[in-house]
Parts: sequence; structure tokens; C-alpha cells
Amino acid sequence: MKLDTKILQDTKTLQETMLEATKAASKITLPLFRSSLVIENKLKQGFDPVTKADRDAEQKIREVIERAYPSHSIFGEELDDKITNNPYAWVIDPIDGTRAFISGLPTWGTLIGLLDDKTAIAGLMSQPFTGEIFIATGKKAEYIYQGKITPLISSTTKNLSEAIMFTTTPALFAKPTQRAAYDEIEGKVRLARYGVDCYAYALLAMGQIDLIIEPDLKQCDIAPLIAIIENSGAVVSTWNKKSAHNGGNIIAAATPELLNEALDILDRYLRD
Repeated sequence: MKLDTKILQDTKTLQETMLEATKAASKITLPLFRSSLVIENKLKQGFDPVTKADRDAEQKIREVIERAYPSHSIFGEELDDKITNNPYAWVIDPIDGTRAFISGLPTWGTLIGLLDDKTAIAGLMSQPFTGEIFIATGKKAEYIYQGKITPLISSTTKNLSEAIMFTTTPALFAKPTQRAAYDEIEGKVRLARYGVDCYAYALLAMGQIDLIIEPDLKQCDIAPLIAIIENSGAVVSTWNKKSAHNGGNIIAAATPELLNEALDILDRYLRD
């Protein structure tokens, strides 16, 4: 099937759809944030929480997308995939950072993205509690806050020694070689901070931080953020320099030079 180039050109409809979808989701998530939620664990060993807010918010997002683009595939964090023969696919994470959500921390976000195979077409990250929206369509990435829209522009940091780096937690680098590589990189950066999930990638696009390294991300954790990252001028890939659209071990950096310096260290530890 050939691509419908009208979708790529009609950035207004794409943006309106994502904004409508996240607004619908926020009507579910905000009343339940910092409330007495029933928390389920999706794992028999370990802890992977899910709540009614996750599932109901994803359903609302899907309803908005299906009205606007009924032939598109939809892949979500909590509900069954909708698979069509259309090359366009939406990727949804209604609450990225459920651990933060159930802890009362306002660093979770709603993620919505559109892919054409391996290409990120559009993306949105919203933080309903703070009222912030980070959105990318066409070649633009923008920050919407209190009615004001400003461009998202990544920093120009090129060296690890000048970089601010984020990761969810070093404890996720489970293999000794992974942890050793991460520790060397952390030892070289100016500052390392932990634990803000998708909000870190928004800060990267804003130019507030410079580098993010994380292992074992799901597609829904990263795919909706790719257009925001790349349209701000930053770069993102897997640790083996492949497309990040399917998730995996992910690295994102403000500049190609910074990305390559970190990748050289990862490669030295992780090569066979």
C-alpha cells in the first residue's frame, strides 16, 4: 500500500487529533492522580503496576484516533493491538511512568505517536498535572504551556564532560557489562539524575539536559517521543546504532557528537 501523503501534509489534523486524545485521557488520569487507586501487578515476579487509569485512558485515546483515522493500526500499552493493512500505526502509552503516577510524582506522561514503518511522523508527550504539552508534527517540535507555544530546540552540548545525563535508574542495567559501561559514562558527565521516565526526553528536546541512556524500553515507551526528539535537533538510536522505533536499549543525545562519544564507550564494553 502506498502512503497517503495527505496525512503527512495535514499537520493541523494530526496535531488536533493528538491534542483531543490527550485531553480525553486527562479527564481520566487527573481525577485519579494522588487518589486511593487499586494497583495491580502484571508480573508474577517483580513489580509492573497497572491501574484503572491506565486502561480507561488508553481506551479514550483509541476512540479519538479511530474517529479521525479509522484505517490506521493502533498499538497500546494496556489493550489489544488493532492491526490493519495500513502502513500507518499509532503507538500509545496512556501513563508512561505508572510508578511515578502511583507515588504521586508529576513526572509521568501520556504518550501518543504516529509511525510509518520505521519513520516517526508525529508525537506528543503531555503532563496533565503541570499542564505541559510537548508535540511534534511535520518538521516542528513545540512546547505548549499556559496558552503559549515555543519551539523545542535541543542543546549544542558535544562532550560528555559538559553533559547532564538522565536514566530511570542504574539498577536497570542488569548485565555486568551494561552496568560497567553505564558507570564509566556517568563518571564522565557533569551531572547524572534519575527517575523521570518520559519527562527526561521532553527535557532533552527542550535543551535542559543532554543525554539519556536506558535499557529494555518497550516500543510504547520511546516511539511516540522520537519525532519530538528529532524535530528538536537531538538524535536517538539503539545502543547498536539502529532505529529506536521498536524500543530496546535506547540512547538519546542533544548532538550527534555527544551520541557518538557515549556509543563508543557502550560499544567497547558490549561488543562480543
